[in-house]
Amino acid sequence: MGETRNSVLAKLEQIDARHAEIERQISDPAVAKDPARLVALSKEQGKLKSMVSKYRQYKKAVAGIAEAEQLLSDPGAEADLKALAEEEIEQLTAQSEKLIEEMQNTLVMADDMHIGSVIMEIRAGTGGEEAALFARDLYTMYTRYAEDQRWKVEQLDFSPSEMGGFREVIFSVKGDGVWTQLGYEGGGHRVQRVPATESQGRIHTSAATVAVLPEPEEVDIEINPDDVIEHVCRSSGPGGQNVNKVSSAIKLEHIPTGITVSMQDEKSQHKNRAKAWRLLRSRLYELEESKRRAERDSARKTMIGSGDRSQKIRTYNFPQNRVTDHRINLSLYSLDRILAGDLSELIEALRDYDRQQRLQNL
Repeated sequence: MGETRNSVLAKLEQIDARHAEIERQISDPAVAKDPARLVALSKEQGKLKSMVSKYRQYKKAVAGIAEAEQLLSDPGAEADLKALAEEEIEQLTAQSEKLIEEMQNTLVMADDMHIGSVIMEIRAGTGGEEAALFARDLYTMYTRYAEDQRWKVEQLDFSPSEMGGFREVIFSVKGDGVWTQLGYEGGGHRVQRVPATESQGRIHTSAATVAVLPEPEEVDIEINPDDVIEHVCRSSGPGGQNVNKVSSAIKLEHIPTGITVSMQDEKSQHKNRAKAWRLLRSRLYELEESKRRAERDSARKTMIGSGDRSQKIRTYNFPQNRVTDHRINLSLYSLDRILAGDLSELIEALRDYDRQQRLQNL
């Protein structure tokens, strides 16, 4: 733990120095004449401000402890002064420990905190109609959790199955802390239960995959329009005469990466185009982020929240009312509450584990 603390303190010293450097640059008349540079520096300063403030409080507390300890070691000091020094050491130690823990947590989760919007994709896997019903259950679970968090949910596209499930559903979730909480949901989800389609009462295992893509602001990722081919065609599936007569479905193809996205949820071609670009931007952003993560975490064996869809992350067992997250070997016997949207305990356990992993890899 001592090594971890030293790493954290070294990083905090760098952040403090950078903050001081930004203050110096902002007061430079040459920078004041360059609005774009001034805005960029002000934004960076704003991001560092809270951390620097806590770090300076921490340094002040540590200096106070050192002064009080010096007084305690002075043989000529009066007894009542020594008693006050002991009391001050106790208070300042508690304060400094609280501050260092807060700063550690913020430091290791900092990359994720600023992402306030995600696009989630749920697809039915093996299991036919039952898998599609399970995909719908997962969608309901996430949207109810989002409602409890007062996040905004927007459905982007879906493909229904015959019994009311989803072969695929794509939706966005916006709100504070959305990526830090839902970022762990990417991967393979498995359900064990007696399907509605089963007449013999036998338990079946079905699967669905979930992808969670950080949705960047447009400034976060630039796409050259010349790299994208747009196809316009008529929508397929239910939707009445308008869907069949009007060419409103949009397909975008990003040539450099081969990524394609399709959108036909809206009757308006303009709305489908806007949604398709949002989805393309998110997938390209996730591609770049996954490359960066791979470089950053090459030495790390355990990864949480990687969004690897081939990885089986969780099992929902109906006969035992049990949900097991395989990444942290946690089983909770409250499947009914979890599927109703009560994900807090599960997500907090994943976040705690992730924080510990990140601290070890500082």
